[in-house]
Amino acid sequence: MKLYVGNLPWSVDDNALKELFTSYGDIEEAVLIKDKFSGRSKGFGFVTFKDDEAASKAIAEMHEKEIEGRALTVSEARPMERRDDSPKYDSGNSDEQAGAPLANPSEINESTPEIVDDNSDAEEGEKDIETADEAVEDAEETKEEDKE
Repeated sequence: MKLYVGNLPWSVDDNALKELFTSYGDIEEAVLIKDKFSGRSKGFGFVTFKDDEAASKAIAEMHEKEIEGRALTVSEARPMERRDDSPKYDSGNSDEQAGAPLANPSEINESTPEIVDDNSDAEEGEKDIETADEAVEDAEETKEEDKE
């Protein structure tokens, strides 16, 4: 039987999780779930017992037991339920199309929008600077004007 163990302290790793439940019977596997990017614990894991009776005893005795100031949540593991806010994926069990909808080619605007640069921030008499080279030239001209 596979057990869900939640509300684990951050200090618990795979070995510590296994040690917490070893006294109840033979354990096939103890896995702490970690963030795939940071490698940090997500605060829950799974413990798989060889014997269902030992697993039931572990649930009865470990549920709400306080470890490092945190009350554990221990129950029989259930299949992951799909949440409404999760991205759609093809589970093979529904007729629902997976992924983002495709664009309708007839609705795509083929013309490019006109780019308007009104230079509304510029004061009257100032000129637009279009490129980095023009900015350098402008700075040099200003420097020369200041010398005169």
